[in-house]
Amino acid sequence: MKYSLILVLCSIQLSLAQYPTILSQRDQARVIDDVLDDRLKNLLPSLMRREGFDMWVIISREYNEDPVIKTMLPSTWLAARRTTMLVAYDAGAGKEMEYLAVSRYDVGKTFKRAWDPEHQPDQWAQLARIISERNPKKVGINKAEHYGHADGLTANDYEQLVKAMGPKLQGKLASAERLAVAWLETRSEKEMALYPQICRIAHEIIKEGFSEKVIQPGVTTTDDVTWWYREKIKELKLDTWFHTSVSIQRNESDVIFTKRPQPVVIMPGDLLHVDFGITYLRLNTDTQQHAYVLRSGETDAPEYLKTALQAGNKLQDIVTDNFQMGKTGNQILADSRKLAIEKGLTPSIYTHPIGYHGHAAGTTIGQWDMQNGVPDTGDYPLHKNTAYSIELNVTTQIPEWKKEIQIKLEEDGFFDDAGKFRYIDGRQTQLILIPKM
Repeated sequence: MKYSLILVLCSIQLSLAQYPTILSQRDQARVIDDVLDDRLKNLLPSLMRREGFDMWVIISREYNEDPVIKTMLPSTWLAARRTTMLVAYDAGAGKEMEYLAVSRYDVGKTFKRAWDPEHQPDQWAQLARIISERNPKKVGINKAEHYGHADGLTANDYEQLVKAMGPKLQGKLASAERLAVAWLETRSEKEMALYPQICRIAHEIIKEGFSEKVIQPGVTTTDDVTWWYREKIKELKLDTWFHTSVSIQRNESDVIFTKRPQPVVIMPGDLLHVDFGITYLRLNTDTQQHAYVLRSGETDAPEYLKTALQAGNKLQDIVTDNFQMGKTGNQILADSRKLAIEKGLTPSIYTHPIGYHGHAAGTTIGQWDMQNGVPDTGDYPLHKNTAYSIELNVTTQIPEWKKEIQIKLEEDGFFDDAGKFRYIDGRQTQLILIPKM
């Protein structure tokens, strides 16, 4: 009995040891606040100057949060409080940025209290006074036509702001859409020190879910695996931004397969697919990978499935080789599709930015139903120090199955300051085997 218990404990330790360190809630809060303080002091000033703003005003009410303000709140603020007003002001070259909170208290370490309700009961009047005293040339507000991420100022708050500012100051207001996108899409050096471990955690969870520890062929269903992933995320004290999906392709006509009872039971010979993501330290992952369930006597996946995966890797290379500073998402899409088709591939490309949001702000490179280009967000140019989920699929004819299959891949990558692309924690180049050999 004692020996058995030791084996069980060792097994548990080995299972846990495969994951990189996941910080306690307290330590996560410390890291989040440190990263935010660094971004505000060392990143935002250059972005404001690049986009031509000397003031940015962000206004949000409790539980109706602007997507941008959620990235600027301290870790212990799980929502805005009452009406939260933040002001970032650039007084010019050689002068420090000024960060003000039109609030009863500081907002985090950087935004300092700039309102005393005892002397000025009207919060909006105090905001207008702060703007008037600094007399900025151009005041950015979060009204945006193309990016929902940058359109967080409500109609009511906009009306209140315009009324408080009066005719003389109203003309200074301008959409901060490009500034908001720049803030959301640009990754700092500190964030990129964290991101590889975050992606590694996601990869390790996928591997564990696609293993004999979770899957018993002939018994386990796709739903069983889906909910195992969801439970694992919670067990590890992580979050997710979308519901995991697990699907099957197999050597069976689609007409027969679609008539099978749902959820589908996983069987030997199945090609499995997962779409999975986590949220950790305010950064997100988005990953799609494949696994093969070995038949009796097999020690590896069939060559035709491995060749199909290689076709997916080729399309990934084509897309990322087209990453070039200033090139729009639609240009990358068109050039990638053209070359892929010339090379005999059947491509579908729908790559998107990733970071503070799963489907994040930035350069959109196709959508599954827009393979000829995406209006507006596809016209946004590629910038350095930005992260992307390289999401795509390749349709491949499998003669042995007498039908086509799709290899659907998605891996997170980074376009760095030198203009080079790299996968943050590598990519899938071999099918996961169940059981692992």
